[in-house]
Amino acid sequence: MKILVVEDDEMVLRALEFRMKKDGYEVAAARTGKEALGMLKSDTFSLVITDLMLPFVTGMEVLSYIKSSLPNLPVIVLSGADEEGTIMDAFKLGADDFIAKPFSPGELTLRVKRLLIRNTSL
Repeated sequence: MKILVVEDDEMVLRALEFRMKKDGYEVAAARTGKEALGMLKSDTFSLVITDLMLPFVTGMEVLSYIKSSLPNLPVIVLSGADEEGTIMDAFKLGADDFIAKPFSPGELTLRVKRLLIRNTSL
């Protein structure tokens, strides 16, 4: 299974990439929303993990594109913004899960597995 990780903070991106690879997933990394959109148009993924605060194209725009063009692709939204409005907006756009930064790698692993199991059983 291939996971797209969209994160502009290099340290967070590397940590996410390392954890997902350690858990046995193939990982593609995008540092901007624009880069992520290009990858989504040219490749197939089982799950997307995206930050909301991204340069050029926001995580909300990436989420909106996914839910309109690839509605069955599960999305976990990451954000340091713990504002209730931001979280609610992400869920209204179709986010499948939300994790506030900082987060524990174990929690991320559990949420990824839960979404992938749910999605393959549909």
